[in-house]
Amino acid sequence: MSDAVTAAGPQQQPPINRRMITISIMLATIIQALDGTIANVALPHMQGSLSASQDQITWVLTSFIVAAAIATPLTGWLCDRYGQKNIFLTAVAGFTVASVLCGLSGSLAEIVAARLLQGVFGAALVPLSQATLLDINPREKHGSAMAVWGMGVMIGPILGPTLGGWLTDSYNWRWVFFINVPVGAMAFYGIWRYIRPVPGARKMSFDAFGFVTLSLAIGALQMLLDRGEQNDWFAATETWIEAVVLALSFAYFVAHTALRPAGQSFFDYRLLKNANYVSGLLFIFIVGLVLFATRALTPSMLQSLMGYPAAVAGLVTAPSGIGTMIAMMVVGRLVGKFDLRLLLGLGFAITAFSLWQMTRYTLVLSQSDIVWPGVIQGLGLGLVFVPLSAATFATLSPEMRAEGTAIYSLIRNIGSSIGIALVQTLLVRNTQTMHATLAEKITTVNPSLLDNLATPEAAAALNGEITRQASMISYVDDFWLMMILTLCVIPLLLLIRPPAKHAAPAVDHAAMD
Repeated sequence: MSDAVTAAGPQQQPPINRRMITISIMLATIIQALDGTIANVALPHMQGSLSASQDQITWVLTSFIVAAAIATPLTGWLCDRYGQKNIFLTAVAGFTVASVLCGLSGSLAEIVAARLLQGVFGAALVPLSQATLLDINPREKHGSAMAVWGMGVMIGPILGPTLGGWLTDSYNWRWVFFINVPVGAMAFYGIWRYIRPVPGARKMSFDAFGFVTLSLAIGALQMLLDRGEQNDWFAATETWIEAVVLALSFAYFVAHTALRPAGQSFFDYRLLKNANYVSGLLFIFIVGLVLFATRALTPSMLQSLMGYPAAVAGLVTAPSGIGTMIAMMVVGRLVGKFDLRLLLGLGFAITAFSLWQMTRYTLVLSQSDIVWPGVIQGLGLGLVFVPLSAATFATLSPEMRAEGTAIYSLIRNIGSSIGIALVQTLLVRNTQTMHATLAEKITTVNPSLLDNLATPEAAAALNGEITRQASMISYVDDFWLMMILTLCVIPLLLLIRPPAKHAAPAVDHAAMD
């Protein structure tokens, strides 16, 4: 689509180059989504290079997660104050520079500080890309726009571990961060070239107390979830401190926000008056919980119980992303033609079916036994993700989109953090319980068993097999839990009101060129 201004008159705006805008903002989305998972497989290499302990090196992940969570709610106010394009450019540039600093880090303190910067600047990328796609497309094309956005968001958890492992093995761990530089540069140029600046409305005052209390609450929650299992949860003083900070900060935030007029509080509580938006937050929380929890379980199961190398585990689980992308491309064309609740119900049902297939896993599995349930789950999640995004923002006014998409991304990330913490905790504790239960069945009544336990090696082998069986049962129990949660959310679809098919699009298309 040409960018040239036509000769129709001085007042006519240049046409919107949707294709180039979409490519540019999706490049920014992809680098942020990738960095949430791409560094995971490189941690052992970083640990040796930076002379860090196992406990210390996890701060490379924790610092990014916490910083991004705290900075995400700022997106709406920053766009209102300085304009959406300016914040987008600043976020891309800052994230790219922080990536370079991560790759150049020579100590643990340096890389943690650089990851904090990455999280702060990267927090706005995903919500701004979603808001921009909604802005530049008419309402009838929001389904297709959300399909494109969803594919960008999904690439992170799907390709992150595989790409990170390949870069680390082929080059070194620093390239996990350097890979962001050319992509970030292209995204920056595209946003600068094709998105026309629109001045900030400056309608929102900065509520410092609200921001501080919400930031403390989010930071404490993320710290608690990320380090809880490592600290044995409430057996550690750190967990209690995080829980108290979370409870007090959030209570102060809620009370403070409720007492301030709309537009003067850090969080615009008018968002909570939109039934579709609130329902969408509930569903994206469940999607984040199920999606990321399941993706965290399967690779560890394949590596710890079945001896899969990290690269092979990544390749076996990656096809689920193909299912997601196929579903998104198809459902993007169906949004607006079918009731969104039917599409969502079908997506949740397919996801539940794939999880039911996973509950039948045993220690003897072929690669196809792993691939096909993953592909089916990808199809189900793809069917959920696109219509859910379209339904959530269908009745939200354009001026509230920047803040709305920021909260939407925050809730999805919190759901994924809670889901991963939940399944990992249940996995460890159920494994211990099942190990004790199975061990009780081992008796010395059988003479052949006594002969097999005659040496320490034989006893250790038997204990190892009991542990493997107990772990497999615990993984299956986690899959059962994810399936039940998915089924329980289907009746809640009645809370969503489908948007009017012929509603006039509330989009200012002159905001972009």
